Amino acid sequence: MAGVYPVENVILATDSYKTTHHLQYPPGTSTVYSYFESRGGRFPYTVFFGLQYIIKRWLVGPVITESKIKEAKEICQSHIRQDAFNEEGWKHILMKHKGHLPLRIKAVPEGSVIPTRNVLFTVENTDPVVPWLTNWFETLLVQTWYPTTVATNSRCQKELLAKYLCDTADDLNTLPMQLHDFGFRGCSSVESAAIGGAAHMVNFISTDSIAGLLLIRNYYGCKMAGFSIPATEHSTMTTWGVLGELEACRNMLNHFPSGTLAVVSDSYDVFNCCENIWGTELKPSVEARGKQGGVLIIRPDSGDPATVVLKILNILGKQFGTTKNKKGYKLLPPYVRLIQGDGISYKTLEPILQKLKENEWSTDNVFFGSGGALLQKLDRDTMKCAYKCSFAVVDGKKINVFKKPITDPGKHSKKGWLSLEKQGNSYLTIEEGLGDPEKDLLVTVFENGKLIREYTLDEVRRNAELDIVKNSRKI
Repeated sequence: MAGVYPVENVILATDSYKTTHHLQYPPGTSTVYSYFESRGGRFPYTVFFGLQYIIKRWLVGPVITESKIKEAKEICQSHIRQDAFNEEGWKHILMKHKGHLPLRIKAVPEGSVIPTRNVLFTVENTDPVVPWLTNWFETLLVQTWYPTTVATNSRCQKELLAKYLCDTADDLNTLPMQLHDFGFRGCSSVESAAIGGAAHMVNFISTDSIAGLLLIRNYYGCKMAGFSIPATEHSTMTTWGVLGELEACRNMLNHFPSGTLAVVSDSYDVFNCCENIWGTELKPSVEARGKQGGVLIIRPDSGDPATVVLKILNILGKQFGTTKNKKGYKLLPPYVRLIQGDGISYKTLEPILQKLKENEWSTDNVFFGSGGALLQKLDRDTMKCAYKCSFAVVDGKKINVFKKPITDPGKHSKKGWLSLEKQGNSYLTIEEGLGDPEKDLLVTVFENGKLIREYTLDEVRRNAELDIVKNSRKI
């Protein structure tokens, strides 16, 4: 049926085996306390983002109903093939709490840039009758790994772009637009595209992900978080035929006589297109458009990115001329730029930027687009995200809980109540309840069915911003 998610019942938004876990804790267990962290991975830090979406989407309000309990019981009994479903526990939540989840979630502020191996959020039950509830929602809450990893990947690329702008440009004005999200079509679903697209916009305002814009509008209070421009795809160019490439390009200039537009130009011979179509036949039109503030962005889409981008810059520099900025790096006229959207990732970006720098081209000449590598070529192990129990109360006795497998020291978990404190320029997770509550950076964001602390996109962006941008946009 249109408009129905595969899972709408929050009780069923969990792994199958968790439906039996209420029978497995020690008798007398009244509290289970767990935490989420990145245990390391590809990047040295995480940009924490996306928990608010999960909470607002799934946990806020009276989410447990009689009909949901009945549905979950029928499915679980048929699926597990044993009468193990905790109907009594869910009915207790329905009756005593009117369907609100008796949980408390504390988390670092969204957008926080936190070194790996630190606690990012904690979860505990607030009703001693349902201690199993804490880890029932591990499945759902751990999915914070995805927006957090995308936001981290995106910010690390922003750091690279800022570094080369600092070296080769007069200011950082283009930085918020330097990396464009091309990833909607490459995602596994519309929802993942929305979540990942929103995470990228923590760092940049350049996107083609309408799904991401809508998620931010609905869950982070920003009416318009990102921007795009008129642009061609290969079908709109190649339907003109090989002999019609000039007219296809002219058509774009005629239909969009002002503003910024992008034209994919490698349908046949990108170097010929840049030299003889844009740089000769249509040069007067491009220049005239530029006098009205228009910008033509030429998009190559094949070949070795560093080699192709440099060669095109040299061609366009010859045809349109160049100037030098205050740092001595070459700039095309402001009405001609490039966007490289093929093969862009954290791994490939720096070699391109370094090659341009070595050939005295400013980073300001080129924008970048990324799709699969930005939103899809990552998984939970990219940042080794995990959710583990660290504390429990059994028969009134407080217990520091941990795992310490001899086969993998990287999977050793933390003990006891946790807090996160900033010490100088560093962060430290304090274990076993020894932290100072006044210094704890973990904030209660959800309690007993209510969203306690809500973040706007503006707040998230401020938290995630690069220090060099916070201090000044002038280099």
